[in-house]
Amino acid sequence: QVQLVESGGGLVEPGGSLRLSCTASGFAFSSFAMNWFRQAPGKEREFVAGYGGLTHYAESVKGRFTISRDNAKNTVFLQMDSLKPEDTAVYYCKAVAMRGRSLVYWGQGTQVTVSS
Repeated sequence: QVQLVESGGGLVEPGGSLRLSCTASGFAFSSFAMNWFRQAPGKEREFVAGYGGLTHYAESVKGRFTISRDNAKNTVFLQMDSLKPEDTAVYYCKAVAMRGRSLVYWGQGTQVTVSS
């Protein structure tokens, strides 16, 4: 059974930091590119950061967010620093197979709220 479980969301003041985690099970984690997306109320889901062979970031988070992964623990992280109110959203973990069959898995999301 495939599972992606996000954690680490919460309420933080502007300028603060949070570290999100996404722990995977049920598939070959190291063979998948891992991504973070987010969806704010009334907006479409958007790409935040990705880690296949290289890391990629949305322009809006470059220099503030850092994606990393620990293949031994089947976990991908998103370190979020210098948070802004516009970072408020539900953050989702997405796994995409890097070879072979076209497989995509999503987590259930974790809420991040940036507010004073």
